[in-house]
Amino acid sequence: MFKLILLAGIFMPIVVKSQSLSDTVKLNLQDVIEIAKTHSTAAVQAATIRENQYWQYKTFKSNYSPQLSLDGTLPQFSKTNIPVIQPDGTVEFKPVTNDNSQVNLGLTQNIGLTGGQLFLGSNVLRFSDFDRKQTRYNGNPLIIGLNQPLFAFNSLSWDKKIEPLRYEESQKKYREDLEVVGRDASELFFSLLIAQINKDIAAKNLSNNETIYKIGEGKAALGRLSKDELLRLKLGVLNARKAVSQANVDAETSDLQLKSFIGFSATNQIQLILPENLLTFEVDAAVAVQQAKNNRQKAIEFKRALLEADKDVAKAKGENGLKVNLFGTFGLTNVANQLPGIYRNAKDQQEISLGFQIPILDWGRSASRIKTAQSNRKLVEANIKQAQINFEQEIYTTLRQLVMIKEQMQTNAEADITANERFEIAKKRYFLNDLSITDLNIALQEKDQARRDYIFSLKSFWNAYFSLRVLTLYDFATNKNI
Repeated sequence: MFKLILLAGIFMPIVVKSQSLSDTVKLNLQDVIEIAKTHSTAAVQAATIRENQYWQYKTFKSNYSPQLSLDGTLPQFSKTNIPVIQPDGTVEFKPVTNDNSQVNLGLTQNIGLTGGQLFLGSNVLRFSDFDRKQTRYNGNPLIIGLNQPLFAFNSLSWDKKIEPLRYEESQKKYREDLEVVGRDASELFFSLLIAQINKDIAAKNLSNNETIYKIGEGKAALGRLSKDELLRLKLGVLNARKAVSQANVDAETSDLQLKSFIGFSATNQIQLILPENLLTFEVDAAVAVQQAKNNRQKAIEFKRALLEADKDVAKAKGENGLKVNLFGTFGLTNVANQLPGIYRNAKDQQEISLGFQIPILDWGRSASRIKTAQSNRKLVEANIKQAQINFEQEIYTTLRQLVMIKEQMQTNAEADITANERFEIAKKRYFLNDLSITDLNIALQEKDQARRDYIFSLKSFWNAYFSLRVLTLYDFATNKNI
């Protein structure tokens, strides 16, 4: 069992309210994450992809539902000369002016189990001869038929296995994408936080250096400080001013990057709240791996990839062997001078055919296609096995990182407090002329470095924590699925 520490700031409710353009908005880590998951471009893209996958799934489902269609030609007018063979064998061209209009109403139903298709239809044809002033109707009031391939590849059956998995993948991937948005928002949160802290450190260092320099001028006037040491103090002030300028630029850049990512107004100033209140909870490595298998898109992807490889093998076998197609219809047909006559005393009609195709000699093409599909299937299986190993190893690595970062964070927190106290003591000793400028500068640098190390350890922790959420889609703080 790994005992991990979480910062309490992530569980704080969002406190962002309507602000005037000149206000400074205070945001904690949870605020930034929630805003990013709602308004960021990345979140909108994730939602759009999920919506597209939903409509693709609806399209797939419609393949197994009855399809009603109406088509026809209204009119098909023709005025031309046609060759007519005479009794003596000669050919004469006769003018013909006619119109053929046709309407077909059809209902089709795919059979997922067999890959065949049932159809039900009705059609009527109107023929008008304008030269002879004749009108005839021909039609089929009702036609029922079956078109059934035998021993063939059934794509409908395979799609019924694969497409639901693809849709389930899209739902899990959306949750995963939102967690990635949260992790990226956390990264930008700490980038800006570090920039703001560096800005504060630079401002304080400038103030300290200016104070020390003024005291140094007083000492130099009394002959208690050499000119070389005074120049070193002045150089410290100049370097501190450069550091302030650079820190301001870095803070502004990080500020714009965060605002751009979360879709926040660029006119508001953001002040980030350092989340230092800690919570503890436990994570079991075996539970983390199991939750990842249950929740992540990758687990479904592995299963789908194998099914698609099996589908390719079945397709190669089905399209390269004996092909037989059964086609049959039963219906009613009639001809009449008037449209209603089509539907009176109609005669029955039947049609049945059984076609086949057998490859005799293809120079090994069929066998090659089958072997290629089988080889690809083996490759997919090997890749999946390796991906599954990496899948679990990534979780174990992240958990180990969290444990190490937790220990480092505790050490860095103590070092931050200790280095700050040491600098205050060093500064007082320097004022009492009991410490050299070199030792004072060392204390200042150690103070700044200790502060940065503490913030960086927090950043590393949160990056690892959100990576674990992405990898498992599980919230270990509440013991619930994300």
